[in-house]
Amino acid sequence: MKGFEFVILGIGALCGAFLRYKIVEYPIVLGGLTLNVLIVNIIGSFLLGVFSILSITWNLDPKYSFFFAIGFCGSLTTMSSFALEVNNLLDNKQIALAAVNVFMNVGLSILSVLGGRVLVSILLYVI
Repeated sequence: MKGFEFVILGIGALCGAFLRYKIVEYPIVLGGLTLNVLIVNIIGSFLLGVFSILSITWNLDPKYSFFFAIGFCGSLTTMSSFALEVNNLLDNKQIALAAVNVFMNVGLSILSVLGGRVLVSILLYVI
């Protein structure tokens, strides 16, 4: 990795980490399940879906992938925190909540990537 790529990767990661921190700063709980990590994963997945279409459509230089896809989205999304949350639920014998958490984080993140791609594809076609 070249020096410039490393710098833009770091700037993207810093921005993603800051946004992640702000989103998870105050817990949002629904039925005993903390939703902040889910929200971060859905937002990050949606943005990555949007970026995946825009980068191809606009023929973006790969340095934008370092900044946005790897740096920003990589730092924003929280798979390690998600794994820890699931393990904590399992440790507390909350098997059903752990299953719901896995289903929602994985399923809704996949749907969010698809949603971002579809939305931007439609918008690019209309515009």
